[in-house]
Amino acid sequence: MDRILRNLIAWQRADGPAASARALGVERARARYLANAALPRRAGAGPRDAVTSVDETVATPDGAAIRCRVYTPETDRGRVVTFLHGGGWTLGDVDSHDQACRIVAGALGAVVVSADYRRAPEFPYPTPLLDAVAAARWTARRFPGHDHVLAGDSAGASLAVGVALHARDAGEPGFAAQLLLYPPVDPRLLFAAASPYADGYLLSVDDMAYHYELYLPDARRREDPAVDLLGADLRNLPPTVVATAEFDPLHDEGVELADKLAVAGVPVRHVPGPGLVHGYFLMQDIVPAAAACSERVLEELDALLRPEPAPVEYAEALGGV
Repeated sequence: MDRILRNLIAWQRADGPAASARALGVERARARYLANAALPRRAGAGPRDAVTSVDETVATPDGAAIRCRVYTPETDRGRVVTFLHGGGWTLGDVDSHDQACRIVAGALGAVVVSADYRRAPEFPYPTPLLDAVAAARWTARRFPGHDHVLAGDSAGASLAVGVALHARDAGEPGFAAQLLLYPPVDPRLLFAAASPYADGYLLSVDDMAYHYELYLPDARRREDPAVDLLGADLRNLPPTVVATAEFDPLHDEGVELADKLAVAGVPVRHVPGPGLVHGYFLMQDIVPAAAACSERVLEELDALLRPEPAPVEYAEALGGV
């Protein structure tokens, strides 16, 4: 494992078992999550420095409203990303993922719309998913003609697939691609419980069990296709990049999802994260290995979005005109 990550794990677990999400409780866990995400970033961080942002208000189907932060890169390549933050459907917000969204915007030349969907336990499933659907629809209306990408990390990746399934089943316009960073897709936690990294690597199986309990207080909803994604019909979903981390209890279910997408006929690229832990996309400024892997993830997504080159004979014909 990366040396810096070892030190990070030791620091976070310094207070002992009380550092678990269940022991901390929702409010303290939220505060810790945001504080960790706000660690100082590198100076001279490249394209993200030229990204500007503004907060917008987006209406939801139940008459409420959520905040969406819109990031605009210096160079707009005709792409827009609806980004759904992680945090177990309970933690995280647009502030915790601010730098991550700036990185995505700068690297892809894409407008990024980060959705501050309502969280459990105050708003359990399906409210976070319906807010995510509303954010994606708003993004499509606001930026017509752009290649529309769904992206999310952890719980946000699960929501991203749920949005794609909802759009497909409703006959709505599809998405150009989706980016799923270490997604939780097995609410039974069978894969995670069998993982050799089920505890002691920042995210534990008990953390995931706690978040599922808050997100899905009605355990019967765990069988919904938008939750049990390994049991869902994955046909006709957008081309997908799935990123996993080696020392992550969710690693094996992420690999399983990539395999199932491929079997369903979805173009999929799996990017492994050797030596890394769950949440590494938020650690790019303090863990060089996380930054390198994140760069590769975005390169794979960029490759999915690039148009196929013209056939050689057609290109030669154009050159002869």
